[in-house]
Amino acid sequence: MAVTGFEGFEKRLELHFFGDIDDDDGNNMLGLRLLDFESLEQVLLAVQCTVVSAVGNPFFDAYVLSESSLFVYPTKIIIKTCGTTQLLKSIPPLIHFANNLGLTLQTCSYTRGNFIFPKSQPFPHTSFQEEVIYIEHNIPNNLCYRKASVMPSKLPAHSWHVFTATLLPPLKSPHHATFTVEVCMTELDRLIARKFFSRDSKTGDLAGRDMTELTGIDTINAGAFICDFAFDPCGYSMNGIDGDRYSTIHVTPEDGFSYASFECVGSVYDDPDDIVETLKKAVRVFMPATVSISTTRCSREVWTKVARALQPLGLKCRSFVMDEFPAAGTISYQTFTAARRK
Repeated sequence: MAVTGFEGFEKRLELHFFGDIDDDDGNNMLGLRLLDFESLEQVLLAVQCTVVSAVGNPFFDAYVLSESSLFVYPTKIIIKTCGTTQLLKSIPPLIHFANNLGLTLQTCSYTRGNFIFPKSQPFPHTSFQEEVIYIEHNIPNNLCYRKASVMPSKLPAHSWHVFTATLLPPLKSPHHATFTVEVCMTELDRLIARKFFSRDSKTGDLAGRDMTELTGIDTINAGAFICDFAFDPCGYSMNGIDGDRYSTIHVTPEDGFSYASFECVGSVYDDPDDIVETLKKAVRVFMPATVSISTTRCSREVWTKVARALQPLGLKCRSFVMDEFPAAGTISYQTFTAARRK
């Protein structure tokens, strides 16, 4: 009998739109943030998840979901879901609701790692080929600059699946001042993983706050406002808000298929050492046996420093690959392993 459990590896979708979101006085910059909660519920119903907590600031709204996270900016939406959710089914309603606000889809990016339990995934996530077919069928034809690729590693269970599409030719794509870092960690330290099991049947925001403080997650970015949530009987999610930047962590702590993810945003104007130190703090929280890190639109200086930074944590870089994608630019993918624990 095949062994199965909760799928920790997330699917991640990022949609960018364009359109006039200002009035005659230059006000009303809300754009996609004008979507009412009922519309978001319809999107999440198609995905098969719900909102469990939410917070916002002048720049964006962040939602903790029953399976991961949703971030809504005026012209950008990022939705990241785990388990057996059907993330790509969010594309048609999101495009529809955005069009009603006078916004048009400009770029679409989809990324994910290797599923731990691929046979448990429902349509359209039964294979990467099926996912690409579904995306291409549901995005406008004018997003004609497209690329799908599986970025390999020397670890058989780890590879990075990427699809991007844009209506802008590569030479005319806008310059991006920010970059995204996605970290996937497996085989978490068992003592640390136990801290993400509910105690005394406590769940929700208060239990999430306890886990945040107990594990040191609150020290990763001390300046961020954290919206956290603990699940029953185990599991944890948090969104961090720091100005116009987000960070997010999701944990599946069950022994045998333990997993944690960390995602954050950096800027080309930051000191590269800042993002490297943040990654070190995040990885140190979980002390995993295997780590993969994907960076999008990131400079060479950053991803070379990442490899060196994880060495003091006992993690050795096993593979590195990079590729160019429409809209996303350069994506790098690195894998690391530690000495196997007894």
